[in-house]
Amino acid sequence: MTQKQKNVAVSSSHGPSSTSSGKRVTMSDLDKAVVRALQGDFPLVPEPYKELAARAGVTEAVFLDRVKELGEQHMIRKMGAVLRHREIGFAANALCAWEVPVDRLDEVATAMAQSPAVSHCYDRNTAPGWPYNLYTMIHGHSREECEAIADKLAKENHVPNRVMLYSKKEWKKTSMKYFSE
Repeated sequence: MTQKQKNVAVSSSHGPSSTSSGKRVTMSDLDKAVVRALQGDFPLVPEPYKELAARAGVTEAVFLDRVKELGEQHMIRKMGAVLRHREIGFAANALCAWEVPVDRLDEVATAMAQSPAVSHCYDRNTAPGWPYNLYTMIHGHSREECEAIADKLAKENHVPNRVMLYSKKEWKKTSMKYFSE
């Protein structure tokens, strides 16, 4: 990556080949080219979308039209910069697994997902000996800060049973690359 480029993440709320209703759709070759162009390094030039359009083999107007349409169809959820959190001082992160009553799962997940310290929030199946069904990724400057955030979330949502799983070593951290065939 050159100094004139930054990494851009393109996220799809339900994967690149389904809609928010879960209905499977087929993306056109053009739309796949647009997604491929967006998920690479973002050019830091006066006309970045013109350069991205060239990567996709179309004009800037066509490119921007497809990006807008893909967003309206919920095929692209968001576009944003990827922050290297450890490099700016967020040295601690923990996967916090919570035991949440099933009848409160949507309520609690919605509330926890609103916390700025939570980057991911998922419900998962439980297993024998593992009662945890809600998972949040919590980021902080220290383990103590992560614990304080979890304590606050627990009190606010009345869900005290949790386990904190801290990262020991980061083996890989990349964004998913769709349509790279």
